Amino acid sequence: MTPISPACRDALARWLDTRRALAGAAENTITAYQGDVADFLGFMSLHHGAPQGLGALERISVADMRAWMAHLRKDGIAPRSLSRKLSAVKSFYRWLAEREGFEPTAVLSTRAPKFQRKLPRPLAEDAAKAMIDTVELQSQTPWVAARDAAVVTLLYGCGLRISEALGLTGSDVPLPATLRITGKGGKERVVPVIAAARDAVAAYIRLCPYSPAADAPLFRGVRGGALSPRMIQGVMARARMQLGLPATATPHAMRHSFATHLLAAGGDLRAIQELLGHASLSTTQAYTSVDTARLMEVYDRTHPRA
Repeated sequence: MTPISPACRDALARWLDTRRALAGAAENTITAYQGDVADFLGFMSLHHGAPQGLGALERISVADMRAWMAHLRKDGIAPRSLSRKLSAVKSFYRWLAEREGFEPTAVLSTRAPKFQRKLPRPLAEDAAKAMIDTVELQSQTPWVAARDAAVVTLLYGCGLRISEALGLTGSDVPLPATLRITGKGGKERVVPVIAAARDAVAAYIRLCPYSPAADAPLFRGVRGGALSPRMIQGVMARARMQLGLPATATPHAMRHSFATHLLAAGGDLRAIQELLGHASLSTTQAYTSVDTARLMEVYDRTHPRA
């Protein structure tokens, strides 16, 4: 790793602690922030020929920022990833400038590259249902098959992230009519639990050889530990190959499908935002683009003048 001055390393650690405590950032987010800002500080050390202290960071210029951005592009960093890295650096600098009392304009004025936001790739309604049915056929062990079906049913039936589904504990069963879920950034939301999801989890509990202790994970691996997301990803990968579905048919695609199918059935965008736990409505609005895209596809295929 490129050397970073002790002062900068300490400042980075304090900033990350602040993000944990005040912003409630998830540990995966903290790890990404740490890597992005450490890489930036490391580049500046190489760019100037020596580890940069806090005083040198205060003097970073627009030319320095352009050199860093050019370096990332040369390394093949995609615009979306570059934008994320710049966002992390700006957040760190905004915090550092407030603490050290300097003007961070050179960093904060750096413009992120434009990129085309990817639309969510939901499954069709029949494909989503077929995925749940096929997932249950991937294991010859009855309780494992019931477990996998229960997890995927929660993803599609309640719009949960896979981390949220696997974060459920024995204290959550039997599943109530609504669940209080803590999502990204510690944001809580209340999610209705459809009967199919309650039934799927109940079937899993009946077959599972491990008792659902209140403080233990609800979904267990074969050795009794917490179920890994990779297991569900692998099960869905095998199921989508059998169904002839694209590689985008992932656990997160079931959450996308939940939102898209609700919207297509007349669901309110604000309500869907709350169900998904999105902090910004603009994130949820991506699903309107999906719906419009499907509408235009049907129009082009069926209208006699299209």
